[in-house]
Amino acid sequence: MNTRRQFLIRAPLGVAGLAAACRGGDKTGAGAPPAFDQKTPGTPTVFNTSPAVGPEVSPGTFAEAEKLAQVRMTDGDRAMAAANWRTSMAALVERRTGPRTLALEDTLAPATVWNPVLPGHSAGPSQDRFAPSRMDPGPLPAKDVDIAFAPVTHLSHWIATRQLTSERLTNIYLARIHRDDPKLRCIITLLADHALAQAKQADQEIAAGTYRGPLHGIPWGGKDLLDTAGIPTTYGAEPFRDRVPATDAAVVARLNAAGAVLIAKLSMGALALNDVWFGGQTMNPWLLEEGSSGSSAGPGASTAAGLVGFSIGSETGGSIIGPSMRCGITGLRPTYGRVPRSGAMTLCWSLDKLGPMTRSVEDTMLVLRAITGPDAGDVASLPCRFDYDAGVPVKGLRVGYFESWMKEAPATEVDRATLETIGTLGMVPTPVTLPDWPYDGLNLMLFAEAAASFEELTLNGRAREMKMQVPDAWPNLFREARFLSAVDFVQADRLRRKVAAEMARLMSQVDLLLVPSLRDEMLVIANNTGHPSLTLRAGFIEISEARSDWAPDPAHPLPRFNPPRRVPHGVTLIGRLFDEGTIARVGLALERTLHVVDERPPLFNA
Repeated sequence: MNTRRQFLIRAPLGVAGLAAACRGGDKTGAGAPPAFDQKTPGTPTVFNTSPAVGPEVSPGTFAEAEKLAQVRMTDGDRAMAAANWRTSMAALVERRTGPRTLALEDTLAPATVWNPVLPGHSAGPSQDRFAPSRMDPGPLPAKDVDIAFAPVTHLSHWIATRQLTSERLTNIYLARIHRDDPKLRCIITLLADHALAQAKQADQEIAAGTYRGPLHGIPWGGKDLLDTAGIPTTYGAEPFRDRVPATDAAVVARLNAAGAVLIAKLSMGALALNDVWFGGQTMNPWLLEEGSSGSSAGPGASTAAGLVGFSIGSETGGSIIGPSMRCGITGLRPTYGRVPRSGAMTLCWSLDKLGPMTRSVEDTMLVLRAITGPDAGDVASLPCRFDYDAGVPVKGLRVGYFESWMKEAPATEVDRATLETIGTLGMVPTPVTLPDWPYDGLNLMLFAEAAASFEELTLNGRAREMKMQVPDAWPNLFREARFLSAVDFVQADRLRRKVAAEMARLMSQVDLLLVPSLRDEMLVIANNTGHPSLTLRAGFIEISEARSDWAPDPAHPLPRFNPPRRVPHGVTLIGRLFDEGTIARVGLALERTLHVVDERPPLFNA
């Protein structure tokens, strides 16, 4: 290997040669440092002696590049770099530029793996426990619509007691999908025959005395980034609309083993960004003039409209929280590493998470229990305990909140009222703070990893086939990310560890946090540190303008409403690492106290 000592010894000779070349007005690259004799025994290799590769560059090239990298060089710095770039740095991208190109498989993860548990820290519960509530939901409702909107806790009881068959429930959802999906555009691939076959199998097993658990016979929908064997998995993007994988994602396989019935592949913002896919925009069931938010757009809309029993979404930077808040459902983003992503589309190796999206808090825990635990296909998945006991009181829990955040947008009266409710339930509201750091700088890693994941799509130009070609859509961001600095990536990664240490300090003072769902700092922080979140409906607000995930476009203003429209609003709980059970218990207590979970989108309540 090259050694820093040899490089420093020989570098002055190279500089002298460069200076002579520059004085002579050399334009051909002949001023590059001379090749040292590597044949003498014991001579180590040194930097800047590789064969010249790549196109010629000039000092002007670096002058322009400085604007992108936000660095400053002198004229001499630029001249030196231009003269030896082809022997010192250009070869570092040979994998992509040749002559020895090498394709990297889609399943190949980076060698570095983010572990949310910092060295010297422990995380997660000390025991495995699963004790859901045992409330009797009563007899099966007479109306199909009441069955369709029932939570999984009720549906599973009626199926287990044979008041309801999986086949009947599946047909209820299929009928609703046929009627309502044209208004919502939340289904990419409907799997009617597949679902009915699985439902009949579930009914046969249950009739024979084999009951697999609370998801047995429950129809569900998966965000269309989960591979399904022999069934299209399109990523919501035009270049992948004919993609058919050969195997199931780990989460799909686990839900199959739990007896759940896959009824549809659900829409997602193309390549997991916002709510527009190749079939159009997925709409909010509560307000059809606005999108459902993304990128778990289909899971949010279909669950809110009663088209599935539950759904699986994903989050990298808010894609479970956003649709859950806007569509008025419950979304659980698990701790990074709890749920394996094997067979799921990779946007960002160190940030992606898969989680349940449901109509009630306890449903999220039923689903999470079925999909939790490591898998060999995901190098970031971790062994972890699962501790949830619905009967453990929440009294005395310390709930952290940011005083300044609660006083300003995006916080609403619903957020502030929920904080008051925390106190009435016997929990202890506890003011907390975080340093005023440039947290958005962590997004450098998201953009760089995403651009790496879809490198080929960018370089072959097929990203231009995607519907959204605006500055804040992936095609432009992927191209721009090619010019991010590797040095800045490392520095952002170091900042990530510093932020994680700060979050560890904060979470040692409280049991959980209550935050406005779309507070940008916490979306960035908690996704990068890997902490779990639970978003649940806590009330209703009135809005005078439709909301959008996209940057404002003066040429296409959003619809305005007079009088204002009433829509649900969700708050978000942030938990300690691998402690989803605590935020679920608090969420369940809030759900039972606030009494707002049962109201349905009026246009779909039939």
